[in-house]
Amino acid sequence: MRATRLLLNTAVLGLIASAAPSFAQEAPQDAAQAADDGDSIIVTARRQNERLQDVPASVSVLTATALQNTGAVKAEDFTQLTPGVTIVTGTAEAGDTQINIRGINGARDAESSVALVVDGILKTNTAQLNQPQGTLSQVEVLKGPQGALYGRNAAAGAIVLQTLKPTDTLTGGLRASYANEATYEATAHIAGPLGENVGFVASGYYFTTDGWWRNKFLSNSKTVDDKENWALNGRVMIGKGTATQLDVKARYAEFHGASLPFNASFHLPQFGAVNPAFYEDVNKHQFNFYNNIRATNDQKSFDASIKLDQEFGNGMKLVAWALYSDVKQDLVADGTSADFARYITNTDPRVASTVAKCFSSTAALTGYPVNQPGGIGAIPVPFLFAPANGSTFGPYSPTTCDGIQYQLRNQKDFSSEIRLLSNTDGALTWQLGAYYLHIDRKTGVSLGGDTGQGVIKQLYNAPDTTNPTSLLLADKFRTNVYAAFGSAEWKPSDVFTGGIALRYDIEDRAANSLVPNVTDPFTGGPINPGLAFGAFTPQNATFKQLQPKVTLSFHPSNQLNLYANWGIGFKSGGFNNQGSSAVVNTRFNNGVTPGTINAGVTINDQYRKERSSAFEAGVKGELFDGRITYDLAGYYTRVTDMQFFEFFVGDFGLLRVVSNIDRVDIKGAEINLTGKVVDGWKVFGSFNVTDSEIKKNRSRPYTVGNKSPYTADWTLNLGSEITAPLTDNAKLLFRADYRVTGPTWFHSVQDQERPTIFSGLLPISQLPFLPPSFGNARYDVAKRDAFGVLNLRAGITTPNYRIAVFADNLLDRKYIAEAIPAIEFGGSFISPGARRLIGVEVGASF
Repeated sequence: MRATRLLLNTAVLGLIASAAPSFAQEAPQDAAQAADDGDSIIVTARRQNERLQDVPASVSVLTATALQNTGAVKAEDFTQLTPGVTIVTGTAEAGDTQINIRGINGARDAESSVALVVDGILKTNTAQLNQPQGTLSQVEVLKGPQGALYGRNAAAGAIVLQTLKPTDTLTGGLRASYANEATYEATAHIAGPLGENVGFVASGYYFTTDGWWRNKFLSNSKTVDDKENWALNGRVMIGKGTATQLDVKARYAEFHGASLPFNASFHLPQFGAVNPAFYEDVNKHQFNFYNNIRATNDQKSFDASIKLDQEFGNGMKLVAWALYSDVKQDLVADGTSADFARYITNTDPRVASTVAKCFSSTAALTGYPVNQPGGIGAIPVPFLFAPANGSTFGPYSPTTCDGIQYQLRNQKDFSSEIRLLSNTDGALTWQLGAYYLHIDRKTGVSLGGDTGQGVIKQLYNAPDTTNPTSLLLADKFRTNVYAAFGSAEWKPSDVFTGGIALRYDIEDRAANSLVPNVTDPFTGGPINPGLAFGAFTPQNATFKQLQPKVTLSFHPSNQLNLYANWGIGFKSGGFNNQGSSAVVNTRFNNGVTPGTINAGVTINDQYRKERSSAFEAGVKGELFDGRITYDLAGYYTRVTDMQFFEFFVGDFGLLRVVSNIDRVDIKGAEINLTGKVVDGWKVFGSFNVTDSEIKKNRSRPYTVGNKSPYTADWTLNLGSEITAPLTDNAKLLFRADYRVTGPTWFHSVQDQERPTIFSGLLPISQLPFLPPSFGNARYDVAKRDAFGVLNLRAGITTPNYRIAVFADNLLDRKYIAEAIPAIEFGGSFISPGARRLIGVEVGASF
């Protein structure tokens, strides 16, 4: 009761404070083991071993034991255990991950806002953010701008992982589990010496599941959210424990599964008066999948790195590393264009008749039960033009009239860093360094006709092939990054510490279109609608930014630490597909051409860099001889030119672009509490509240006053862990984690009513007596409601064996993982969240 009262009282008082930066590198395994054995948690947030409570920063830490007791292996697991952090991952494809930390989100198709650092090396490809990275020994989640310390793409924070190092004797371990939906997961590792001062670690990971959803049209096949993922990791350390140490690592992984598990949800209130399904709350949508295409997603990734740690006898140390990464990823899925009659006719006689008259191949589907307000009628046109017997397919329908989409995202990159730093415990510590990165990236989105004869997995297919290309967006990007950085920390006494860090980045970017100069065999226009406004030319731009970080800490006693910091975050600008601006202006901002509207949206072919200025202040401490620890934090961030993903759909096909929101202000507070009720029983809780507001948005001026997209209003984490002895060697373990994620908007357009393509089509339809405003959409029903997920785990452990039962989302809470509003389309593309998973896990170690 005392701990409960303290939690409530401190929660009220604690909405005043903040967190500061940290630059954790490699937490020693002996220090991590000491924490797991019951001592204070040890981190290296300032490149030195110290208690978590002493660090002048808000750092969420998962030790090796915590990772084992929760089953956490990847970013999705870490973020669910961290207040103020949310994640959207795998809703479109395996490498599609957006992590939001305190109101700053990573925009799809732009760079990530969260850095991933593994064993001191910065990963360069965002496709790896939610992938297992080996046998983990510790995880640190840092909040706020970390660019000055961690480098590129750390505007919102960083996830710092430490993996198992070679052991002095041969050791190993394995863990395997089985759960419903044919869900299997297994990890294994072996480590040990290879010779004097030489050791190795080899590990593997495997996961497969049928998923929770079935494709009804394809005989209830398990092809909606199924997946298989495996990875192999190798590590060799030479000179371990000596002044010269080499760390060589390699990783290979493959992912094979489904893609784009989306349904459409319409938000047209006037149409909703006729059929309520036209005005649907995304939280109440009943998911059904019946696309005629077996959606696939394939990813192969390889990376290799080498790291040198050289200690000199004069109190200095050199750290240098190099990383090569190669990630190939593509997906195949059903299309979204049936309602726009794109594949009903064609202008090229080489196109197969089954495409030219797509509905003739699916006439037997008339009356097939698709989600309301969809319907398959006698003729393949939108109901708007033939309300008596027309069809409204929606995207991903069972017909061939929506075509096929193929997407490609390949990236090769090489990066390196060299850093010279002080290697003493004096009053002044410092570091200086430089960083280089080269990226070659190829991306493409292709729409093609569906003849029912399979898919040719390439971006362009000629008119006489089985799925002739109708729309192509494809570019090759080249990026060179140069950076110099330095930092210094001054500790004049035991109670005061001050630090400053600076980093200067230069990102040189170039883009070249890969779209051939051919026509669309269905419309007769250019295969990329942007070509109608002129030929594509090579593009290039340079983005620069100075990123400072200032930190202060006052430590009046061993149990109290007050701290504050300010820093600048940065994400480079970049390029949309050429012609994107012209397409949006012509299709949505014209308002004169029949069928167009005055949408009031601005998209540029080049999007601007993102810059954030963040201030944090906080206090952390201990009570009752360390039985209660607390961390109170408050923060304020101003984001300039926040990057945001936009999705457009129309008779031209689809368009994916990145826009800029000129200014977003974010303020919030956070409290973390941990208490030891009795020996062997811990309780913990955290609460974060984030208040954000769009102050200026030239892209959509009417969104001023709305909240930052993808930002939960609040998060709540509650949990308990009990360990009790059963025998001299066996212990009982019980762990409960309850996470509530508050209401979340996924777009800058929120409570507004906006014109849609239906507004433009009404005057020229068979319903001209209806005013254009009848087709407007209102997006107040596109907000995700708050939802809570309860995870439980119970088992018996011995020094060498363990068995446990677990339940993820025990209460089977239904929620949506993401809603992607297509504002001018009049609805959202929504994907379901994970459902209940109950299983058993066994493990062994030696």
